[in-house]
Amino acid sequence: MSNFIELKQVSKWFESTAGRFNALRDIDFVIEKGEYIAITGKSGSGKSTLLNMLTGIDHPSEGAVIINATEVQTLNESVLATWRGKNIGIVFQFFQLIPTLTILENILLAMDFVNVIPTKEREKRAEMLLNQVGIGQQKNKLPAALSGGEQQRAAIARALANDPPILVADEPTGNLDSKTTEIIFNLFSELVKSGKTVIVVTHEKTLNPDYDRIITLRDGVVVDDKKAINSKHL
Repeated sequence: MSNFIELKQVSKWFESTAGRFNALRDIDFVIEKGEYIAITGKSGSGKSTLLNMLTGIDHPSEGAVIINATEVQTLNESVLATWRGKNIGIVFQFFQLIPTLTILENILLAMDFVNVIPTKEREKRAEMLLNQVGIGQQKNKLPAALSGGEQQRAAIARALANDPPILVADEPTGNLDSKTTEIIFNLFSELVKSGKTVIVVTHEKTLNPDYDRIITLRDGVVVDDKKAINSKHL
């Protein structure tokens, strides 16, 4: 194991006419390669801001975000976009699939943007990913023709399009029923077993016993960072 992801004294604040709002304060933790992590906390605890730090969508006001030896906050926007495409797959709560493209085309487009997968291999890989998440038969359908759970599985396949070592999921089961939630979490567990580092930003009440660690935020501060008692990956 190694320090694959490291946050060093990360703080983030926003200035407004009402004064400074501290979204994150002195966040300091390490995630090892292949860990399955939950970042939890109530609404307003800083989860989304922390996710933005981890993915490079936003930069810290102070501190450093180091991922696989790269100081993310030092990259300019064009370099950052390429870096993110190669290193991090992001799964959104509301799927964010392009509605006018088929499920297969959504995945191919993600490959086109990053240009890591050789052109001649892309369609085969896209079909493999859709089969991996259990919706290969839906590949030629538009997102609107799929159920919420199927759309989320398609979004996971798209996040994996360029074979990134890290998968970050933002409230990935917030709009799904319990059966579909279980399917999604089982997918994440399989990805961890295959060597991916998976970070799930989630509400406190939707914890999955497969997590290796649970990092809890409150008012922008880490108030707990503990190994999950029932983790299957320990």
